[in-house]
Amino acid sequence: MATERASGDLTVIPGVSAIAAPRRSRPGRLLVMARRKPLGAVSAVIIGVMVLTAVFAPLLAPYDPTTTHPRDKLQGPSATYKLGTDDLGRDVLSRIIVGARTSLWAGVAATTFGTLLGGLIGMVSGYAGGRTDMAIQRVMDSIQALPLIVLLLVVVVALGPSMWNIIWALSLGILPAACRIVRSATLAIKTEPYVEAARVVGAWPVRIVFQHILPNVSAPIIVVASVTIGGAILAEASLSFLGLGVPPPNPSWGGMLAASGRRYFEREPTLALFPGLAITITVLAFNLLGDTLRDVLDPRLRGR
Repeated sequence: MATERASGDLTVIPGVSAIAAPRRSRPGRLLVMARRKPLGAVSAVIIGVMVLTAVFAPLLAPYDPTTTHPRDKLQGPSATYKLGTDDLGRDVLSRIIVGARTSLWAGVAATTFGTLLGGLIGMVSGYAGGRTDMAIQRVMDSIQALPLIVLLLVVVVALGPSMWNIIWALSLGILPAACRIVRSATLAIKTEPYVEAARVVGAWPVRIVFQHILPNVSAPIIVVASVTIGGAILAEASLSFLGLGVPPPNPSWGGMLAASGRRYFEREPTLALFPGLAITITVLAFNLLGDTLRDVLDPRLRGR
């Protein structure tokens, strides 16, 4: 009777020639993933374009976004000004391009700080348990007790409107959600046999958290971050709309909606239309990419 012998990824049966299954290259796997998740692929392309636009904004902007042209104020889209001008004669296209840097930087930086700090606190809370866990969660409850926009207003008004103050305020609002998600994942992982074995042999808690728990909660952290960036960009635009964002004359999408976009909407609707479209497309792209990453990284959803 023929016996089977495992050889690598194949099962070799004597007398039967094994045919190795071709392995796809990384570009091939990305292409297959793009075909399975077309919305995620389109969202990734849009986000890539937005990031490149923000990085090379000074080179792509046709005019200085802060330079005024009084003779050309409130003009509609034309060959000279592709998206028109505002009430001070500033080029709308240039301000949208440079404003992408403000919105993306605020969203990415706030999400990075809030998610990493919240994830670290969540791992400590979930692994420690007991009174430490209870104390940390009560602090998270107190932060979440205030609506996000109210919390942002309180922090920014107390610290003053500036880019870094907005980032710290947004990070504080992101922190509780990231903490709770990572804590729940940590509670499930710390009972696994390999964690129990590390504890039995005398491994330090810090080593267990960073060597055994962190790699296994990285997927939820990535998903939370990708979904949260869109909300952070929208929150920054809301603060700028209320006059608590980046101080003028620095352009921001929310500030464009609040200034000329609100005052001259009936005369030139494009002043509010184009910044609003930029916010909508960017936030939607990040949300769709977050959903795609969740489907890919969550083992329970990979087959769907």
